[in-house]
Amino acid sequence: MIRLDVLAPGRLERDGEGKVISADSTCILIRTDNGLIVVDPSTNYMRPMIKDSLRRYGVMFGDVSAVVLTHAHADHIQNLSLFPKAAIYIHEGEDIEIEGAIVVKEEEMQLVPGVRLVHTPGHTEGSMSVFVDADRRFVIAGDAIPTESNYRKMYPPAVNCNAEAALQSIKKIKRYADVIIPGHGFPFMA
Repeated sequence: MIRLDVLAPGRLERDGEGKVISADSTCILIRTDNGLIVVDPSTNYMRPMIKDSLRRYGVMFGDVSAVVLTHAHADHIQNLSLFPKAAIYIHEGEDIEIEGAIVVKEEEMQLVPGVRLVHTPGHTEGSMSVFVDADRRFVIAGDAIPTESNYRKMYPPAVNCNAEAALQSIKKIKRYADVIIPGHGFPFMA
């Protein structure tokens, strides 16, 4: 059976004009029969919380077999070094090269049974989400859905490369998900 755990809940703070002043992504652990997967290892600020959560779950850094990056913004990737043995997955179209990363080129790719990487562009060209078939259908959306408010209002991320593509990605996630884990915040029911 597949299980998901929030290692660190992300946050997104804006000033009075809507400009982002602080951001840390939500970091998720997916436990499968085929290995342990971390999605979006977040920022250095979240490092102590991620370490503590992994320790509570009995997971060593070297136990993680894969790290999935929903996109390559700094608030999602700073703790990659915690997982030296993990394969790193990133979708093509991201404007950063990560040494040794596996570049996903398909619209959809099965990572392991029950876990799919799905291209959800709009925030960035290469944004992807992780669709998980567990006791419910989960989507780890990254910044395709940065906050629950974006989903409830059907509003694309304020930072986007293509607002229409971002809205289509939100709709794709909505058609599948029972539970959505946004890029910044706690899981919520779809």
